[in-house]
Amino acid sequence: MTKAPTLSRGTLAFARREFRDALASKWFLLYTVAFAVLAVGVSFLTLSGVGSHGFAGFGRTAAGLLNLIMLVVPLMALTAGAGSIAGERERGTLLYLLAQPVARTQVLLGKYLGLAAALVCSLCIGFGVSAGVLAWRAGGVGTGSFVLLVGCTVLLALGMLSIGVLISVVSRRSAVATGFALFVWLTLVFVSDLGLMASSLIFKLRVQEIFGLAIVNPLQSFKMAVIVNLNASLDVLGPVGAYASHTMGDALAWILIAVMVAWIVLPLGLAMLLFARSRSV
Repeated sequence: MTKAPTLSRGTLAFARREFRDALASKWFLLYTVAFAVLAVGVSFLTLSGVGSHGFAGFGRTAAGLLNLIMLVVPLMALTAGAGSIAGERERGTLLYLLAQPVARTQVLLGKYLGLAAALVCSLCIGFGVSAGVLAWRAGGVGTGSFVLLVGCTVLLALGMLSIGVLISVVSRRSAVATGFALFVWLTLVFVSDLGLMASSLIFKLRVQEIFGLAIVNPLQSFKMAVIVNLNASLDVLGPVGAYASHTMGDALAWILIAVMVAWIVLPLGLAMLLFARSRSV
């Protein structure tokens, strides 16, 4: 009866420690400032000289923010997660953490929750500044759509953080973990689109197969989920978007969100399993 509360207290203790360390680190300040500046810059560029107001102005800005998010947020989350365990291992502090009367999974989950909280704070600051610019320049913001954009971004960030933590668990050195995280980032952002296009041409894939391969990429799932939640037509994504919209209808949004949630749960679960079974520090 007392094991669950102890587990909860241990996890939260490590989460608070990780959150404080993240707030005091240079990467948090750098990522927060960079994301806020870029978000404000995108907001200004998409609204300047357009004469759009209200939701129309937000729709243009959301399209610009979408590309920014897909480029910057995965990089933020992957590199933050990659340094979590590998960094502690390289500094020799992981041995001290594991010497505490806690389970290995508590250490990992606590570090994940602390980093996740720091990432969410960083994103909320950037989005908050961007929302202020929208309210000032566009005369208002589609509150519901903006909240959905932020929510989908948080899911994307948590999924990328899970992948980063998994990379960190299997890496002995932080430099190796960071390099692998950058490789994954480049693969997801740049190579996956080109690879999907090449595969569809070489293997003459049907539109259903292309859609299945597309949503496996968390960035593509995020992009489609945002477009759907903004009540925009997926036809802008070509035949694949049109197929998804016409075939799945209202269920598509939930399917895409489920895919993003799976990218949070599965890599984190695998990382916890590997870390718990590991006999080495």
